[in-house]
Amino acid sequence: MYFLTYELNGLQAIGLLSPDKENIIPLLATEQHYYGEITLADTMLTLIQQGDAALKRISELAGQVEGNKDFSLLIPVKSVLIMAPIPRPTKNIFCIAKNYADPNSVNPKYPVIFTKAPTAVIGPGGSINSHKQITSALDYEAELAVIIGKKATYVSKEDAMDYVFGYTIINDITARDLQKQHVQWFRGKSLDGSAPMGPYLVHKNAISSVNNLTISTKVNGEVRQNGSTRDFIFDIPTLISTISSGITLEPGDIVATGTPDGVGANMNPPTFLKPGDEVELIITGIGTLKNTVV
Repeated sequence: MYFLTYELNGLQAIGLLSPDKENIIPLLATEQHYYGEITLADTMLTLIQQGDAALKRISELAGQVEGNKDFSLLIPVKSVLIMAPIPRPTKNIFCIAKNYADPNSVNPKYPVIFTKAPTAVIGPGGSINSHKQITSALDYEAELAVIIGKKATYVSKEDAMDYVFGYTIINDITARDLQKQHVQWFRGKSLDGSAPMGPYLVHKNAISSVNNLTISTKVNGEVRQNGSTRDFIFDIPTLISTISSGITLEPGDIVATGTPDGVGANMNPPTFLKPGDEVELIITGIGTLKNTVV
């Protein structure tokens, strides 16, 4: 299942993407149509919190639409504004640094963890603020993001995947100069608009192997990053187990899993983002996240 948050006629809603990815099944309207009641939550965060019962109901709704060939409720994707799946996370985004194996450097012994502010989140098509008043070194980082599905405290690696709801794409936009100035990375990583996210929240059952996803970045059509999650140093179970050991993860929490080689800071010469640049992130099985720098 591919979930999305969207805006239509000034109203925000959540929906399920049709199999051809051209239409949206509006969850609340469809539930009302078939069952005469609304039990599903009206935001992605609260939907995740409803757990397996909501997923069962949604699966039934999708089956009703397809089985009855009743497409009257469908909304064309092209007619809506797709937002970040979770437009405003309730907590900071957990982020992992240096998580792709590099034969030219020493791998960290433990996951390197930092966070990004919830106010950094924007959706697909949203403008990445260049913040030219304070930075001249804005960079991109394509990352697979894990969305937590239920409360997780001291979770073992063996059980960790049971706590995953699904996956999306996140661009860990970073002001490299601010990152260096402040030593601690929070400010350089948390500027407004520095966490583009989306376009969909893909339920974990729709991804056959999360450990073998191609992840790439294009800037103005030029491929800059081209990696695979098979090169993770610390896999998703390790990350969830590590973070949840003493820090409770909750439904809707986001864990960004790190970025492969190819960021602008490591180019020769370093090449940073500028107004007008189009940044496109692609992860197989999830989709394409595209934003423009202003």
